[in-house]
Order: sequence, then structure tokens, then C-alpha cells
Amino acid sequence: MAKVFDNWNRLVRATLRREQLRVAGQSQERKSGGLVSAVPDSLQRSTNINAILQAADEIQAEDAHVARILCEQAYSMAQNLDPNSDGRGVLQFKTGLMSVIKQKLAKKDGGPIDRNRDAQYLWDFYQRYKRKHRVDEIQREQQRLLESGTFSADMDGMGLRFQETKKVFTTLRALVEVMEALSKDAQTDGVGRFIAEELKRLKKTDQGLSGDLTPYNIVPLEAPSLTNAIGFYPEVRAAISALRYHEQYPRLPADFEIPTQRNKDMFDLLEFVFGFQKDNIRNQRENVVLAIANAQSRLDIPVGSDPKVDERAITEVFLKVLDNYIKWCKYLRIRLVWNSLQAINKDRKLFLVSLYFLIWGEAANVRFLPECICYIFHHMARELDATLDHGEAHPARSCVGESNTVSFLAQVIQPIYNTLSKEAARNNNGKAAHSAWRNYDDFNEYFWSPACFELSWPMRKESPFLREPNRRKRTGKSTFVEHRTFLHLYRSFHRMWIFLIVMYQGLTIIAFNDGKLNLDTFKTLLSIGPTYAILKFLECDTARGMAISRLVIRFFWGGLSSVFITYVYIRVMEERNDNSSNSLYFRIYLLVVGVYAAVRVVFAILLKFPACHSLSEMSDQPFFQFFKWIYEERYFVGRGLYEKPMDYIRYVLYWLVIFACKFTFAYFLQAIDPTNIIKDIPSLPYSWHDLVSKNNNHVLTLVSIWAPIVAIYLMDIHIWYTLLSAIVGGVMGARARLGEIRSIEMVYKRFESFPEAFVKQLVSSHAKKLFVYILIFQSPEENKDKIYAAQFSPFWNEIIKSLREEDYINLKYTMITFVREMDLLSMPSNTGSLRLVQWPLFLLSSKIDLAIDLAIDCKDTQSDLWSRITRDEYMKYAVLECYYSIEKILLSLVDGEGKLWVERIFREINNSILENSLLMTLHLKKLSLVLSRFNALTGLLIMDETPVLAEGAAKAVYELYKVVTLDLLSSELSEQIETWNIVARARNEGRLFSRIGWPRDADIKEQVKRLHLLLKVKDSATNVPKNLEARRRLEFFTNSLFMRMPEAKPVSKMMPFCVFTPYYSETVLYSSHDLWQENEDGISTIFYLQKIFPDEWENFLERIGRSNTGDMELQDSSTDALELRFWVSYRGQTLARTVRGMMYYRRALMLQSYLENRALGERNAQASLSPQGFELSREARAQADIKFTYVVSCQIYGQQKQRKDKEAADIALLLQRNEALRVAFIHVEENAGSDGKIVKSFYSKLVKADIQGKDQEIYSIKLPGDPKLGEGKPENQNHAIVFTRGEAIQTIDMNQDNYLEEAMKMRNLLEEFRGNHGLRLPTILGVREHVFTGSVSSLAWFMSNQETSFVTLGQRVLAYPLKVRMHYGHPDVFDRIFHISRGGISKASRVINISEDIYAGFNSTLRQGNITHHEYIQVGKGRDVGLNQIALFEGKVAGGNGEQVLSRDVYRVGQLFDFFRMLSFYFTTVGYYVCTMMTVLTVYVFLYGRAYLAFSGLDQGISSRSMLNGNTAFNAVLNAQFLVQIGVFTAVPMIMGFILELGLLKAVFSFITMQLQLCSVFFTFSLGTRTHYFGRTILHGGAKYRATGRGFVVQHIKFADNYRLYSRSHFVKGLEVALLLIVYIAYGYSQGGAVSYILLTLSSWFLVISWLFAPYLFNPSGFEWQKTVEDFDDWINWLLYKGGVGVKGENSWESWWDEEQAHIQTVRGRILEIILSLRFFLFQYGIVYKLDLTGKSTSISIYGLSWVVLAGFVIIFKFFTFNSKKFNFQLFLRFVQGVVALSLIIALILVVIFTELSVADLFACFLAFVATGWAILSLAVPLKGIVRRLGLWDSVREFARMYDAGMGMIIFAPIAMLSWFPFVSTFQSRLLFNQAFSRGLEISIILAGNKANVQA
Repeated sequence: MAKVFDNWNRLVRATLRREQLRVAGQSQERKSGGLVSAVPDSLQRSTNINAILQAADEIQAEDAHVARILCEQAYSMAQNLDPNSDGRGVLQFKTGLMSVIKQKLAKKDGGPIDRNRDAQYLWDFYQRYKRKHRVDEIQREQQRLLESGTFSADMDGMGLRFQETKKVFTTLRALVEVMEALSKDAQTDGVGRFIAEELKRLKKTDQGLSGDLTPYNIVPLEAPSLTNAIGFYPEVRAAISALRYHEQYPRLPADFEIPTQRNKDMFDLLEFVFGFQKDNIRNQRENVVLAIANAQSRLDIPVGSDPKVDERAITEVFLKVLDNYIKWCKYLRIRLVWNSLQAINKDRKLFLVSLYFLIWGEAANVRFLPECICYIFHHMARELDATLDHGEAHPARSCVGESNTVSFLAQVIQPIYNTLSKEAARNNNGKAAHSAWRNYDDFNEYFWSPACFELSWPMRKESPFLREPNRRKRTGKSTFVEHRTFLHLYRSFHRMWIFLIVMYQGLTIIAFNDGKLNLDTFKTLLSIGPTYAILKFLECDTARGMAISRLVIRFFWGGLSSVFITYVYIRVMEERNDNSSNSLYFRIYLLVVGVYAAVRVVFAILLKFPACHSLSEMSDQPFFQFFKWIYEERYFVGRGLYEKPMDYIRYVLYWLVIFACKFTFAYFLQAIDPTNIIKDIPSLPYSWHDLVSKNNNHVLTLVSIWAPIVAIYLMDIHIWYTLLSAIVGGVMGARARLGEIRSIEMVYKRFESFPEAFVKQLVSSHAKKLFVYILIFQSPEENKDKIYAAQFSPFWNEIIKSLREEDYINLKYTMITFVREMDLLSMPSNTGSLRLVQWPLFLLSSKIDLAIDLAIDCKDTQSDLWSRITRDEYMKYAVLECYYSIEKILLSLVDGEGKLWVERIFREINNSILENSLLMTLHLKKLSLVLSRFNALTGLLIMDETPVLAEGAAKAVYELYKVVTLDLLSSELSEQIETWNIVARARNEGRLFSRIGWPRDADIKEQVKRLHLLLKVKDSATNVPKNLEARRRLEFFTNSLFMRMPEAKPVSKMMPFCVFTPYYSETVLYSSHDLWQENEDGISTIFYLQKIFPDEWENFLERIGRSNTGDMELQDSSTDALELRFWVSYRGQTLARTVRGMMYYRRALMLQSYLENRALGERNAQASLSPQGFELSREARAQADIKFTYVVSCQIYGQQKQRKDKEAADIALLLQRNEALRVAFIHVEENAGSDGKIVKSFYSKLVKADIQGKDQEIYSIKLPGDPKLGEGKPENQNHAIVFTRGEAIQTIDMNQDNYLEEAMKMRNLLEEFRGNHGLRLPTILGVREHVFTGSVSSLAWFMSNQETSFVTLGQRVLAYPLKVRMHYGHPDVFDRIFHISRGGISKASRVINISEDIYAGFNSTLRQGNITHHEYIQVGKGRDVGLNQIALFEGKVAGGNGEQVLSRDVYRVGQLFDFFRMLSFYFTTVGYYVCTMMTVLTVYVFLYGRAYLAFSGLDQGISSRSMLNGNTAFNAVLNAQFLVQIGVFTAVPMIMGFILELGLLKAVFSFITMQLQLCSVFFTFSLGTRTHYFGRTILHGGAKYRATGRGFVVQHIKFADNYRLYSRSHFVKGLEVALLLIVYIAYGYSQGGAVSYILLTLSSWFLVISWLFAPYLFNPSGFEWQKTVEDFDDWINWLLYKGGVGVKGENSWESWWDEEQAHIQTVRGRILEIILSLRFFLFQYGIVYKLDLTGKSTSISIYGLSWVVLAGFVIIFKFFTFNSKKFNFQLFLRFVQGVVALSLIIALILVVIFTELSVADLFACFLAFVATGWAILSLAVPLKGIVRRLGLWDSVREFARMYDAGMGMIIFAPIAMLSWFPFVSTFQSRLLFNQAFSRGLEISIILAGNKANVQA
């Protein structure tokens, strides 16, 4: 038993601490919780076992007997709750607990224990414990304070002992609970009676501090709290009062339980009537209270002892929350549940708002169905009305179950969830076609029709909505069907394609008519009419999924109109050909087309006016409704998507400029002359057997010429868009004053203007008035600049303090200035008596020395000297401050005669200044001597006083006296002072300066320190701060002060907001193991960071006081080790970094609130002048908590805790370090069902850290089932969004950061929601990002620049003037109420919503939202830093865009936007990827066209007649394609951004540097990535979340890993292009020779090289010889390793090959793959006719013979690869194989000698057969079933292995060759990483003795 006891004791008392001891540096995480840490979750939910065991742990040392009683009671509770120990971990817990009781706690001097006296013993201990801790006295004091209703200093005093008191009350609660249980068996006339009386008393008086023990989130509503000031704010008290239950409300049953600590309110009635969960009630009660309180505070702060809410505040909340419901009712033309707004009072409004929030809070996955929630609310509100009209409350019929239990979750949500869940199961984990199952949107759109009321109420289980999915029949896909086809691009954006086609037709017609516009040309141009009609008809034909009746009508109308127009136009052309004078058809045609065009134009113009839209919306006439229904699809969303006329004109002008450029370019980009010549050539010699063109006007030849021109035509509009957006974005940025301060020198020059700009922009009007009043009251002569400086300095100093905390600036004395950076950057408070503005010392450094030099050299008048000094504004300030400070300090140090002397000296100097005789009064050359004496004095005074220092200071003052009197003053004045009787007598008696008063006053001490530094700093401080990140932040912040932003409201009146971060399993905090773990090069993360951030590393060591400590020695101290982990984590993409950054919001609000001096009790007004102590102010913390909350949704945190993962311990540590942080997670509880099966229950929980560092559960809301029905991230957000608060919500990913100086601007940003940004108020505020990973590597820099360009200049233009900005997963701020009532902040349907974030933008726009962009505030963002990470990320985004093409959101936006706004939307979303794909397709189209001309032999004949190679159209096509390919047009906005924010020279330098670091290779490679994943997703699907990893990429990637990732996306395509180029050079005709060939194919060869070698060029240590050898071995092993069940693709080629084919699932996909694979047969067909062996024969039999040869080679291959191990004739088989091999070689040699077959022919045949073999393989994959049935699949797989081996060797050979040369590896290291790390890497390898080679 002793062993059992020891094991259990270690288990139950270790908690997370045991986990922490595995890695050093974690000892400061949560303390061991003793026995309580082992309590299973299933027992904690319904009992207080954990609290009882915690009390036992606390009491153990004081009284082990009582601890034993508590433990036994805990065991009894566990046994009663789970007698069979079915729950997870229950059996182990009970066994261990009993073991502890028996082995340790039950022993009492070896004697027996009388358990009958346990109740008496516990009662006695309870009494002693209360007396010991003065509990009754504390309760009386708290009762007095609660009755006063105000927050006072007394409470602050109580708060100081709050920690101890709370522990006492926690223990008392546990004792009371155990006493209550024991009293049931105690004697009623003895101790049982005492316990019963005590329990009755506690029920009446259990308030106050006991309320702090009740878990709460922000506002302590369940029980009053004295330590949380929120409950004392008038607006909060008024909101709580407004919810109170009144007598006129229905009576609740007597047995309905309500906590005694609070009053009954509206939520109690709603809980009873509808059966909402208690924690949902608690959660939404707080939500509503805060919503009303914040609405009230914006209007006015209520006053009086019983504050009341203004009805305007309630109406505001009411209308905003129920806005979507009101619109839904209006759309369906049904009556609201209230007659009119005036007809309902504020109580009824509060009931309805509360009901809506409660429905939404418990709706789980149904929250993605906003109109379904409207339907539920509509009916439940009617039930509520019926209840309120009765005197007695009864449960609602809709929520009553079979056993008369009342449950909203079970009766309303559960049936809907069950249907959702079963439907989601049909998607086959995302592999099923979208058309095969109903997604969230399908369910929601059921409620867009009045037919939804067939669902009835209570809901009918047999209704179509709740019908279970049928395997054979699709249900519910009525409004839209997401078919996987490229036709969606035409369907969604048909207006654009029709426009482009019609315009190209017109331009081509004009070009073919030599630009002549006569009647014939005009009639030809009219052919666009039939083209337009036919294209419109095709649009009707492709519009599947609409209402059937509308589809039929449009189909027939489109068909008839296109037939009619075509017929009339044909007759018009016949009239022209007949030269008939009768032009009847021509007139009819013009009339029809003209009327149609006029009507469309008139309606288009009218609909640009908002009034016309309003009229059309209001019109209920069936005639108008019918035509609107035909003209435009009508949905609940997408109505009213129009803008103000001026906004419309702006983006129309934008596109007119683009069209002017595009169509001008397109007009001249025509191959007119070659076309006319080719089609007129009667015959051309073909060198192969032509099947199509010879007798058909050479149609394929014309296609091959025109195809690349058309491709560029369709793509180049994006080029013009990019160029114009760069210009417009640059101009707008300049107008917004971006980049005005772009260097630290500019910060110095303009610092004087910062205080005024800061105060005007970031300080509220209330704070300004208060500050001015206090300062002027103190000192009426204060000037305006000093007041501004005084208000600015607290904020500036807090910013500098945060920079120090983040280790960007130092505290140590630097070698240059001998002064700390923090001292130089800090600004004096400017609230002292000094009569001028005191600036930071970095502005004034060395100014005194320069002024002295001017004074010494001065030979002119005093005025001239002063004029020279004042030319430098900061020199003037330095001189004045030095003068006034010396006077003030000396007067404070001396008294008596000494003071008289000081006053006399300064009086004389002042008089001489007034008389302009200073140069005569003073010997200025002695100034340096005087200041050196004074500097010596201040050097002593800055230290703490000692007798020795006091004596030294007195001597220093006397020395100063002598220097001033004898040296500085003129001889006449010096003599007067010397002979001054008073001073002379004191000097002679030794009293003069014999004793000085050491500085005691804080103001004087600050002046002494500052003056000492001012005199000591000799060198310029222009290099302060030296850290580049600190500079960047200060530059941006100071620049933003001059940008336009809304006025800052007082914190009490600002819009409340929440920050929301979804987290899954990413890195929270790097462990010590992560820090020190070395890669194969011996490079650890800590080493890497030390080299990347050397100054920050030094600052960190200085901050923790370990400057001279080795790296490993930091592990000796757990505190230092923990700080080291945080330091590293703050430089990575971790959750810890994100949490720290977001918590700056709270810190900023606390500082702002503190300085605004809003106090609940009496407070010293002087506090507004100093921020000291703001973090400890309870009022400031409470005010910040009202306005700001932070929720991190850690979806699997519960599972991580159960598994004891380190992530769980790290999250717990973050909770402890951030009291305002809340963590939401999904808790899974397993219980045995009635049938014996395990039943899982899911709960959404919210926790915070309690006083002991444990997780304290705040809310636990049961869910209807597993919440993950769709995509992970949006489902994670959805379950936790119910815990958010406020009116705005900022979405932050867990790889983002924030800064204190930016957090100060948040309340300005939130005011944008009420700003004028067009026709509608904003619903999403876009925020600028700074990518902080740009310094990691060259690739990270490229990605950083590209991303920065998009999130600044790109989104600037999207928001204005284009008005099409969406949400791109960036730190945007959402209007919370708008979005939670409209489906949330993302969409979650499986696969189709893989890019979940952008759908929030689509949804917001379609629901008449407005999305803006603001650049005066920024948030940090981490990006992928390695090529593989970047490729995975771009693949994920490209795949997501491929799914967007199929989505209903893109379709509706494309259909319902006006034409020009639709263009903007297209080219900035899916159109970008279409144009990217077109760029690559242009290469293919051009090269296949050239290959066709080369194989057919037509290129030489045509070129000789039409000069095709010199055609300008071809040159323009290839140039445009090449510039797009290498990223030039991508770089244009980037360069414009550089110019704007860095300056022209830096921009040019940065661009050149990027080119030298091969950014063009990177951009070309990325082009292939986007093209591959975008195209494959549309064709086959397969889009999925791809985990990129966010670590530090310093690790070498193996060759096989790169091959697996890029083989199909880049290598195969690159080799195909290379094969085309080889064919072109071998058989093509180029009139200009080699030069012409190079010019034509340069871009294509660059693409080939980039696609084949970029992964290895950008691979760390990619050209190190040892790595190359290891990579080759690894690749060969992978290639030859057999696959099988359970073998992953990363281990076996066979498994990988099977995985690569998994995306081909559908029949349509297989057909498309087969069609695309046929192109490879062109090579064999063309090459066989070019062989010397075949001569000039063009017989088809030659091609047939080539297949016979190919079949022979296949047979020979199979013969030589025959597996003889299965048979017993291996030796004979090998002999035969050898003979055959020799025979074949001899035969081949003889054929070459005696026939026309040449060596070149052999090479050509090899190329031809390689291409044909690949074609066969590509065909075999989609026909896998057939091939397998034929028994050929194994042979196909071996052929495929051979192909991959060959491709790998082609790529590997150049890498191996380059690896021979050591300088290549060195060059690559410098290319990839910054110089510091490259140098460190090389040194590390040398010191390690080339570790890899040694180990090898």
C-alpha cells in the first residue's frame, strides 16, 4: 500500500507543475493545486469536490482531522454522483483519494477515529476559523459599504487584503457545504440545530466579498462584489435596474429558484418560460447589461442614488439587435410581433432584445442560419407576448418535451441540428460534390420564402426543412447549385465577358477594315447585335439553380430574341450584298437595337439614383414586380447594392481610363496582315499528314497565331488595373499624408509639433478641458505649448516604457553617448514650475556644447549670438532649460547668504540680458569651466545622500561659487561680489555653502537628473533608438498623428469592443527544448534569434540582470528560463505574442481612463497630471473592462488539459499573466448510454484564471452535438462568439501582434462606425498591417513586401474609390451586432467556404453593409518565411479562390453589382487568379502554336510571305506575358508603396536589392503555384486547409520532400515547356536565327528554370555537398520503397503516387483529364514526319508504324523488367536477356549505318516516345478501373516510377554539379539570409567541426 500511496500522492499533487519540470523555466506557471488538480471533469461539473479538496489542502497543516473529514465527504460525493465509476478518470480518482485518506489523513496517533463526532468537530473548527480571520467583522463592513451604494477609498483598502480574504471565504464555503451534508445525520437538538441556524443566517447575509467567490466574467451580477468597481458605475447600475422584475409581470412559481444574492429580473421569466440553460441566461444577462450600459453612457452618465436608463438607449439597442428581423419581416411581407415602435414600452423592448440574444446564445450551429433564428424569434416572441398578457407564467408549448421538461435546446435547436448534422455527413469529409448535399446556406435560404411558414410552430418533424437526406434524391438545393465547372466564371460575370467579346469583335472589324468607318463597316459592326443576343442566351442556359419558372421564361425569351436578331441581321447583310436600295431590314434592325439600348441606358442611369431604388423597392405592383423578377434575381440578400452618385462617378471614371488604355493597346495588338495573307494563300506544303487545315483555309494555323493574342487580350485588363491602382493608390496615400515621416531624422525635426497633434487627435475633449483647468489653476501663465507637452508626455513615456519592456531599447550606458536610450527618449512631465517646454534629451543632446562653442567664437553683439542659437530651435530650448534649471536647483540647495548670492548673480545676468550687455558682464569663454563644475555637482546629487556625498556636494558648490565669481563675471562685477559684506562675512566665517539641502522634492530630483544628462551627453543622439523596429514604430506612430482620424471620445463614451482570436494547436510558447534543439547543421532557434536580433538579445540580458551570463547559465534560474522562453516566443508567430499585443488595448484604455479622472469616489485631481499608478487603479481597470474584452477560442484546450499537453500549461500561464484574458473551448464529456454505448456530450465553456491560478469556469453551455460540422476555424469562432461583448469585434489570428502606441488610437478607429463613408454606415473597418517576419530571410522579405503592398495600397484603392473591399482574414473590426444577427463573422460550409474569412466580406456587402479601410492604425502580422510554407499558403488561398468561383456569394455579387463595380470585384478576387492562370496558359498556347507550325512545316512558308516573326503583335504578346510572369506588374504597387513610405532612393535601392536576390524567380515560381491549385480546384476540387507551420525556417528541406510537393504543380509542367522549346529550336523556322529564337523564348526558358530549380535555390544549405549526398540516398530509398496499407506518401513513392491521383473523383473530372492528356500525342505525330529516316513522306502509315515501334519498346522493357524470382529459370532468363540486349545494340548500329536513320533521329524518337508514354500514363490514371481490370495497373505504376526517377535525375544533376563548388553554398546562404545570420551560420559550422560531415 505504501507504493500505491506514493504513486497516487505524486499524481494528485503534481498538477501542471510536474509537467513544467520536464523543461526548465516553467516553475512560475500555475502552482500545484494538491488533490483538487486530479478531480475528473465529469465530477467537477455538478459538484464542488474541487473546492472541498482545495480547502482540505489549505487546512491540512492547521488541522489534519478536519482535512480528513473534507476528503471523506468529497469521496462520498464522488461515489453518489458516479457509483459505477463510468466517467473518464473517476475510478482512478476515487481509488487514489481513498488511499490518501487511509494512509495519511486517517491516522491520529494510531488510535481509532469516532466519525460520529465529525459534525461537532467540524462545527467547532468552523467557529474557531471565523474568529481567527475576523469573518463577522468583515461581513459587517462589507454590508455597510454595499448599502452605501458608492465606491470609496475604503473599498480600495479592502482590496489590498482581498487575496487573503477571498481564500478565507473560499474555505468557509467548503466547510459550510460539508457541515450541511453532515448535519443531516446529526442530532437536531445538538450540533445539528446550530448548523441549521447558521445555514439560515448565511442565506440572508451571504453577500459582499462572498460574491467574489461566485464565478463571473466581467460584471458580478449573481452576487455583489466589493473588489470589482464595475458594479458601482451608474450606467451599469441603471442597466441592472432596468432588467428588474416588476409586479405587473406574470408571477413565477414559488419553487422557481433564484439566487439570494441578486434580485429577480426579466431573464428569470425567460428561463422559466422557454427553458434556456442557466449559463446561457447568465451569459446573455451580462451581455444585455453591458449593451444597455454602454448605450446609456454614450448619451449621458445617469446621476442620483437610483440611476435610470434613458429610453433612447434601450431603443437604440433594440433597433440594432432586431434590424435583420425587421428587414426579414418586410421582405416576406409579414407583420412584426409588435404593432409599432411607439406602441411598445422600454420593458417590452428589453424582453424582446433579451429573448433574441438568448435564442442566439443557445443556437449553436444554427447561428449560421440568421433567418432561421429570425423565424424562431418571430414565433417565440409571440409566445412571450401571450405569457406577458397573463398573470401566471407557464412554460411555452414549443419548448415542452414529452416528459414535460422545458428545454429550448432539446425542443427547438436539437431537431434542426440533427438535420444539419446528417446532411453534413453526406459530404464525405469534403469529397462529395457540392450539389449532393445541403450546406448552411441552403438551410438558411429556406427561410427566404413565405413557404418557410409551412414548417409551422412548434416545428413539424415531417416538414421538408427537417426532412432527413435521401441517398438517391437531392433535397433543398433550390436557389443555387454549386456545380464544379469553369462555366461559373461566365455565369457569374457574364456581363464582363459579353462586353469583352463584343468589344474585341468591334475592334477586330475596324482593324480588318483598315480603320475606315463607312456605312459598310458600320453594318459589319452591327454584327455585335447577334453576338450579344446569343451570349445573353448562353447566360440564360448556364444559369442553373434559379427558380424554374424564371429560368424557362428567360430561356425562351433569350432564344427567341437571339434567333430574331440573328435572322434580321442576316437579311441586312443580304441587302448589302444584293446592293438593294430597299433597306427595310436595316431600319428594323436599327430600331430594335436602338430601342433596346436606349431602354437599358435609361434604366441604368435611373438606377444610379438612390431615390429610384427606393421607389422600386416600395413598388408592390405585380406588373413591376414581374419585370424586376425577370430582369434581376431577387433574394433576401443583395438588394440595394448601389452607391452615392458621386461614388459611382468616381469608379466609373477609374474604369474608363483603364478601358481607354486597354482597347487602344488591343486595337494595335492584331495579326491582321498575316491573317489576310494566310487565308488567301491557295496552298502551302505540309510536312506531315494534315487532317484539318489543308482544305479549310489553314484554320489551325490562324488559331495558333491568334490564340496568344486573344489570351493576352483577356488578361491584360488586369495589367492596366494594376498600373492605375498603383498610381491612384500612391496619390491617395500622399493626400492622406502617409510617408511624411519616413526616417528617425524626420522624427527629430518635427518632434516639436507632436504634442499638439497628439492632443488634438488622441486626447478626448473632456481630458483636454480637465487638464487645462488644472494646469492653469496651478500656474495661470502656462503657455499653450507647455500644456500640450504636459498632456503628451505621459503617453509618450508609456510608449517608450513598452519599447523597453519589449527589449527594443536599452537601459544600459552605451559606448557612444554614455547615456541610456530610455533616458534619452523619455519626456519630462512638464507639470513642474519650469517656465518652458522640456523636450526629450535625444533632441537636446550636444546642443549645450554647440551653444558654448558659438558663445566662445562670438565676436558680435548679444543679439547676433542669440540669433545664431535660435536658428536651431532645440538648441534654444536646451540653453533656456539649462539656465532656468541651474537657477532653480541652486536656490533649492542653499539658504542664507548662499541663497542671496545666487539671487544676486542671476539678477545681474538677467539685467545684463535686458540691457543687451551680456557679453560685457560675463567672460563667455569660461562657460565650459563653469558647466564642468556644475556637472560635477549634479553627478553627486543624483545619488542617494550620505554624509560623505553631502560634504562633497558642499565643496562642489563652493568651487562653483569661486569659478563664477572669479572667472565668469567681469572684473568689475566680480569685485563687487567679492566685497559684498554679507557674503564676505559668511565666507570668512566658513559658513558660506558649508551645508546644503539635499534634493527631496520629486520635481527638483527630476531636474537634477535631467540637467546632469543634458550636460553630460556630448555626442549627437541621432542614432537613438538604434533598433530598426523601434524606429519604424515611432516613425509610423508620429506620422499617423497628422493623418485624418475621428475625434477621440472619453473612454466612458467610446464604443465597446472585443478582440477575438481562434486557436487550434499552434505554438503557444516555445519550450526550453524548442529553444535549444539543434537542426542537422547544429543551428538552434536561440542561436538563430541571437544572430537575427543581436541588439534585442543584449537588451534582454540587461533587463533580467544577466548581461555577462552564458546562454546555458540562464537555465539555472527558473525565472530567467521562463523569461527567455517568452523572449523567444515574442519573436515568433505564437499565441503568447498575440495575447501580449492585444492586451495593450486594455493598458491603453486604463491609462486614458485614469488621466480622464473619472472616479466613483473622491479622487485627487492631480492624478490627471501623472499616470503613476494607473495600472493599480480599480476605477481605471473597471472602465477598461467595460469597454474591452479579449476572448481566445482554444477549441481543443479541454482535450489538451486531459492529455497534459504542454500547450495546456502554456495557455494556463497566459491566463495567469493576463487577468482580462478569457479562454473558450469545447469540452467533451463521455457517459454510458442506456444501451451501454458511450454517449458524448459537448459543452462550450469559458474560463479565466482564479486567485490560485487555476482555471475558473465562468460559463458552460451545452451544445446539441459536435459543433464541427463544417470548416474548423469558423466553427471554432462560432461556438465562442457568444462570449464576446461590445458593439465591435476585432478578428485577430494567432500569428498577429499589436503595439501600445497603436492601441491608443483604437477609440478613434471605432468612431469610424459613425462616420460618413458613403450611403451606408460602415460595418467592417479595414486596418493596415505590418508584416513583422520580413527580416527573417529574403523570401520572407519578398512575401512581406508583397503582402504589405496589398494591405496598404491595394486595399486603399479597393475601399475608395472602387468600393469593393472585402474581408481578407486581416485584423478588421466588425460591427458585432450587425454580423452576429446576420450569420456571424465567417461562413463554415465544408470545402466551399475553405477561405472562410472573405465570405464575411461578401455577406456584409450583400446585406447592405459598407467596408472601409483606414491606415492611421496598424497591427502586426506574421507571414510564411520559407518557400514550402509560402507555397502551401498560396496553394490554400488559390484553392479557396477556386471554390469561390463556384459559390453563390460570388455569383450574387457578380450579378447584383453594377457593371463597373462588378469589374472591380472580379479583378480583385477570383479574376486575379484567372489572369494568373491566363499568364501561364499564354506560354502554353504560344508554344503549342509554334510547335504546330514547326511540325506542319508551315512556319517557314508563312514567314517568307507574311514576315510573321517580325509581327509587332507577337512581340507585344510575349513582352506583356514575360513582364507579368516575372512579377513586374506585381511589383509596381510595391514600388509605389516604397516611394510613398520610404522615399525614391530607398525605393530604387530596395527594388534593385530584390532583383539581385532573385525575386523574379520567386514570383515566377509563385505564378505556377497559384495556377496549379486554382485550376485543379475548379476542375476536380480538393481545396483544403494546408498547415504551413509558423516556425523559424533554418532547416534544410530534403530533395524528396521538395519533389513530392512540387512534382505535379511545377516540375512536370516545367519539363513540358522545356520539351516544347526543344521542339521549337529543333524544327521551327526563325528568320532572325539564334537572336530571334532567344528573344521569342527567353521568358519561357526563364519560367522553366524557375519552376525546376527554385525550390532548391531557396532551400537552406541546398548546395552543400554532404547534404546533396544524403538527399540523393533519401530520394532513392523513397523512390524504391514499396507502399501498402498505412504507409504514408512521405515514406513511399507508391503511396505518394496514389495520393496524387486522389483528387480525380468524378466522371466529368476524368473526362476532362483525358481530353487534356491528348495534347502529348502531338509530339510523336509531329516528330515521326521530321525524321531523316522518313524523308518527305506524309503518309499516315508512318505514324502507325511509329506505334508499332513504341509497342516493341514496351515489350522489350517488360521483358527486361520481368520478375524471375517467382520461377526457377533465372540463370537462363538472364542469359537470354543478355543475348537480346547485344542483338538490339548491334541491330541499332547497323540500322544507323545502312539506312537514313541518324543519331539525331534517335534523340528525336526518344523525345517523342517520352511524351507519348506520359500521355498514356495520364490516360491510365482517370481510367484506373478499366486498366486495373485489364491487369495492367502494375505495369503502369512501374512506368510511372521510371518517369519520376527520370525527372528527378534531370533536376538533381545540376544541383549535384553545383554542390561541388563550395562558393555556391556560401553565395546561397548570403542570398537567403541577412548578413549577420549568414556569418553566424558559417562560424557555427566551423566551430562544430562541420558536424554533418563528422557524423557521416
